[in-house]
Amino acid sequence: MDIATIAGIVVGAAVIGWAISLGGSFGAFVDLPSVLVVIGGGLAATVIRFPLAGIGPAFVLGGRVAFTHKKVNPRETIQAIVEMGEIVRKKGPLGLETFQTGEPGLARGATYVADGHDAAYIRDSLELARDQYLSRLSEGQRIFKSLGDAGPAFGMIGTIVGLVQMLGNMSDPAAIGPAMAVALLTTLYGAVLANLVCLPLADKLSAKLDLEEINQTLIIDGVIGVKNGMSPSLLREQLVAYLPEHQHQSLLEQAA
Repeated sequence: MDIATIAGIVVGAAVIGWAISLGGSFGAFVDLPSVLVVIGGGLAATVIRFPLAGIGPAFVLGGRVAFTHKKVNPRETIQAIVEMGEIVRKKGPLGLETFQTGEPGLARGATYVADGHDAAYIRDSLELARDQYLSRLSEGQRIFKSLGDAGPAFGMIGTIVGLVQMLGNMSDPAAIGPAMAVALLTTLYGAVLANLVCLPLADKLSAKLDLEEINQTLIIDGVIGVKNGMSPSLLREQLVAYLPEHQHQSLLEQAA
């Protein structure tokens, strides 16, 4: 699990709950019609923006990636590719039939090399798999952003509806205060949904998408290098370009 994502949402909800408890009861902040306006309106706007068939899978994939912590470590990936190069150098491509790795893209590339596919086919296949995965992940990120954009808007719509209803029935001045409070709840719900959940998750997915793109491209270049018979040392020197500058020298010195 991604502890940072979960902790952020829990702490944010706790702070809001603490603020509510200081000045009133939780019951005063619960209004079912306001919840329906914000969530229902946000979902309706999202359905309009995106193809219906792709919303469910993209939403599930985005939520899974946002709440799970798949640690992408390019240094470990480079080391695994170098090991592949050493295996091919000693045993030939068939030696990769027993190669084990927890990275699906790298495992797929090792299988392609072991099966004797040419470099163009391997690159095209791995790039297609990468692009499809990143496209689905990007769609999930856009869906969460859409919900984050729609939440405050429908919160304001709900508040306006409540105010119109309140102003249309002002025969009882004592009821104006409670009615105003209920009308403002939709704005609160929309702001919380957008700024505590949807928009932060969209930004988290955007960051993870960038990391995945770098890692998958690194894998593709590494597998092609192995297929072309590049020496392990040259492979390492080529792939360290994907690392931050301060890690270049340390990895090369460690290998030496």
